[in-house]
Amino acid sequence: MGPLIPDGTIPMEWDSIIAILIGIVFGFILEASGFSSSRKLAGVFYGYDFAVLKVFFTAAAVSVIGIYYMDYLGYLDITQLYVHPTYIWAAIIGGVIMGIGFVAGGFCPGTSLCAVAIGKLDAWVYVIGIMIGVFLFSELYTFIEPIYNGYFLGNITLIDSFDWNPYWFIFIFAIIAIVAFVASDFIRKRVKKVFY
Repeated sequence: MGPLIPDGTIPMEWDSIIAILIGIVFGFILEASGFSSSRKLAGVFYGYDFAVLKVFFTAAAVSVIGIYYMDYLGYLDITQLYVHPTYIWAAIIGGVIMGIGFVAGGFCPGTSLCAVAIGKLDAWVYVIGIMIGVFLFSELYTFIEPIYNGYFLGNITLIDSFDWNPYWFIFIFAIIAIVAFVASDFIRKRVKKVFY
C-alpha cells in the first residue's frame, strides 16, 4: 500500500504540495503547543520545562513503532522509504553549530519561523542570523566542500550501521524514552519554576 508516492498511488507532481500542506499543519501545531516561545524551548537546557524533549521523543517513538508495525502488517514497504545520506563531519559540525544557536537563541530553525509568523522580535533576529549563516555557507562552500562531503557513509540508519535487530532497537528506544520522561519530571520538580 505504501509509501504512496514511490508506489505511484499519489502522482509525483503532488510531492511538493503535500510537503507544503504538512508543513503548514506542523507549524500550526508547533504554535498551538507553545513552541514559538524561546523561554519554553530553552527550558529543556535549564531544567524548568521538558516539553520539547517529551514531544520530540514521543514523536520519534510513535513514528518508528508505527512504521515497523505497518511494514509488519504489509501496509508499508519500509525498503522504499527515503533515508537521508550520512556525512559524518557535516553532521557533527552542523549539530554543534545548531546546538549553540539553540541554547543562545532559544529557537531551532522550524520554531523560529513559527515565532516570526506571530511577530516575535527575537525570532526575527534569529532568522536574520540564519540567513547570514546561509549566505556565508554559500560563499565559502568552495573552501569547506571537502569537510562538507567528508566521511560519506551512504543512506544508512543506526540499525544498518550496527546490524541490530530492528525490533530490539525499538524496544530499547521505547525504554530509553520512558526513563527520559521519568528523569525529566524528577529534575523539573527540583528546579525553581519559571513563569512565561
